[in-house]
Formats: sequence, structure tokens, C-alpha cells
Amino acid sequence: MALNDRHKPVYMIGVAAELAGVHPQTLRSYEQKGLLTPQRTSGNTRMYSQADIERLELINELTNEGINLAGVIRILDLQGRLEERDRELDDMHKRVRRLADRVHELETRESVNSLVRVSDMPSITRYLP
Repeated sequence: MALNDRHKPVYMIGVAAELAGVHPQTLRSYEQKGLLTPQRTSGNTRMYSQADIERLELINELTNEGINLAGVIRILDLQGRLEERDRELDDMHKRVRRLADRVHELETRESVNSLVRVSDMPSITRYLP
């Protein structure tokens, strides 16, 4: 499933609750606590994506291990921060690679230029009318 497809809102609350194995009221409660933010239609109907379902499964897994909702909120926050740092690090690596390529290009150009001295070149003024 493509990244954008995972975030496409396709499930209404009843279907999302069934897929996640929870009651629809639990989804409303999670939304109220900030654990989940479903998208809304123009008619204000909650619509859940596959990414939301996966998040619900993680919430269920954590609460089944005995972690309370405050702990789950903290874990999800830290997970989000870690993912953001990973994206930033990937962007920095790409930038360093581009800069290294540019430095190599400039060094190559400099070494080619040093092979031919300007003083050895015929004066261009000789060829002008």
C-alpha cells in the first residue's frame, strides 16, 4: 500500500471500530483525548484511514500490556518525534551527498583547469578584427 493510500480516509466509525476491535465510543474517546484525529467529511462524519487503524492497533497493544492512556499518549508523542527526526536526518544526508557531489565536481573542474595554463593559451585578441 502506497504511503498516500495509508492516509486516505475510507472507513466510517463503525467499520473502523470493528477493524480495530473496539467500540465506536472508544474511538470518540480516543479522539477527545488526542490519541486519534480522523478526517471529517463536509457533513462532519468521521472517516478513518488505514494509518488510523494501525495506530488503533498499536494503542490496543499498549493498553493490553498494562500501559494507561497517559502513557500511550506519551509513547505516541515520542514515536512521532523520533519519526520526524529520522526524516530530518534523511534530508540532511541527502543534502550532504549533494554538497559532496558539488565539491567533487568543482575539484574535478579545478584539476582540469590546472592542466591548461591561461598563459599558454593564444591571446584571443589576435583573432579579433
